[in-house]
Amino acid sequence: MIQLYRLEDLTPDQILNRDLRAEKDVEAVVEAIIADVRARGDDALRDYAKKFDGADLDALEVTPAEMEEALAAADPDFLQTLRMAAANIEAFHRRQLHDNFVMTEQDGVILGQKYTPVERAGVYVPGGTAAYPSTVLMDVIPAKVAGVPEIVMTTPAGKDGKVNPAILAAASVAGVTRIFKTGGAQAVAALAYGTQSVPAVDKIVGPGNVYVATAKRMVYGKVGIDMIAGPSEILVLADGGCNPAWVAADLLSQAEHDKLASPVLVTDSEALAKAVQAELEVQIPQLPRAAIARASVDDNGKIIVCQDLGKAIEVCNIIAPEHLEVCVEDPFAVLGKIKNAGSIFLGRNVPEALGDYFAGPNHTLPTSGTARFSSPLGVDDFVKRSSFIYYTREALGAVKDRIAAFAEKEGLHAHARSVTIRYDQEGGASQ
Repeated sequence: MIQLYRLEDLTPDQILNRDLRAEKDVEAVVEAIIADVRARGDDALRDYAKKFDGADLDALEVTPAEMEEALAAADPDFLQTLRMAAANIEAFHRRQLHDNFVMTEQDGVILGQKYTPVERAGVYVPGGTAAYPSTVLMDVIPAKVAGVPEIVMTTPAGKDGKVNPAILAAASVAGVTRIFKTGGAQAVAALAYGTQSVPAVDKIVGPGNVYVATAKRMVYGKVGIDMIAGPSEILVLADGGCNPAWVAADLLSQAEHDKLASPVLVTDSEALAKAVQAELEVQIPQLPRAAIARASVDDNGKIIVCQDLGKAIEVCNIIAPEHLEVCVEDPFAVLGKIKNAGSIFLGRNVPEALGDYFAGPNHTLPTSGTARFSSPLGVDDFVKRSSFIYYTREALGAVKDRIAAFAEKEGLHAHARSVTIRYDQEGGASQ
């Protein structure tokens, strides 16, 4: 049963204690996999596909024929849903595009900033026990909006050597360039360093298990990454006017993901807290993934009762959740007070699943309290920002002495000389 606490009985550390560090044995395993992929390339990927996925693979890349087969077999209604969701996601992310700018206010000086997409993005899509076509849409479409020329996707094949057709259908709708049948830490290594078949990318995005997260951390620097994602989490901020069955269902929407997932209710109503506690016991046995949800709720779930809504909001900001549902009478009055959250769902009719699949904002979100300093996946993850500077000879001459003095103040005389030599007689006066 989920544990119920009163805020005054908890320290900030006890409110939600999460640790991103991987176990040493995980790090050792991942380090060995990365080294193996770097050394053996495609052969290593095939061996890991056999070992971890039970798949005998000749070719690693998904063929056009496999894509056509998946689309032909797809349910037309599901394809239409994918297209509608994709349109919503694209519309939202197009609002994130930045404009280049140029400043010409000073005579002889041109300053500016320009955005350039990365050349090649790698998208990791989990497989195994569940398929997530929603992740394909969420991770690929912002890259397309950003203007990334090539998007390489990796996802594990099943024992039949094929990728889940729902994943391929979503990849077709989203506009993936190439798809490879590899998962786990080995897929991250392939994307980072390249193999005979898999091209090396500039940035890797997408969620995964602890092995994937650890691999992304280890290859960071060789490539960019979006974030180090931990287990899924949801915080429901609810007042006494909420339906306890709805709140319980929303908590379970994340608890069914993973035994390590964290479902938390923060409320100013003890009556609601006890009603939700009871309702969870009714709903958990009804779930196909009941064993996973049970472990998540019992081991990582919390209900925190606060003396008022103001204190409850403070708790939300301490936890900095991945998903925050604001289920109160006037959610917009609370919105401005929320400082730390990945994605915020406003009102009693906005379950987290709406954001997972359809509304448009991204569902690849900061976890484990990292919403204190990081953001959901978006267009910014696929572009680089460069500044540029142009001065005429006359404009540089007007400030050369100040620049040289500044450089010499820091003891960097070559910096100073690089400016003054352009005006010294012996340095010449060429343009």
